[in-house]
Amino acid sequence: MEEAESASLGPSADPSPIGVLSIADRAGMALALAMAEEARAADEVPIGAVVVRDGIWLGAGRNECRGRRQATAHAEMLALDDAFRRTGDMRLPGATVYTTVEPCFMCAGALSHARIARVVWAVRDPKFGGSASLGNVLTDDRLNHVAEVAEGVFASEARSLMQAFFRSKRLPSK
Repeated sequence: MEEAESASLGPSADPSPIGVLSIADRAGMALALAMAEEARAADEVPIGAVVVRDGIWLGAGRNECRGRRQATAHAEMLALDDAFRRTGDMRLPGATVYTTVEPCFMCAGALSHARIARVVWAVRDPKFGGSASLGNVLTDDRLNHVAEVAEGVFASEARSLMQAFFRSKRLPSK
């Protein structure tokens, strides 16, 4: 497993891991990877997300867009919904979200509205990423909430999962 740490970053900083990965970050990303594996097993794009606050797991989700036939059924959205249901609140201040792929603009907006304190992801999404690749929704200081972000936690594992999934989709059927 890759060593990296989620660092607190300012609005214009590059979200890169620094130092040694904490035990909490290892555990959070391990859960997100398990959810991504569940998505892959269900023939969904293998992305998983979990919400954790004060060491307590609040919610989890995996991509379910195909199964639900719903474009908004992203892992982060479902993890937030699970956490909202469990806590009875629409805001989750102090929470960290671990996700295997950089949040898109929709998910980054939802994370911001939920007042998520910290977002940690494994790999960037160069085609849809709204948190570093194509935009910086989570760290834009023009918005009323700015989250800490970090990337690269277990990146090789998440990247391998995504590559294997899409490779299998390009192979001719036998």
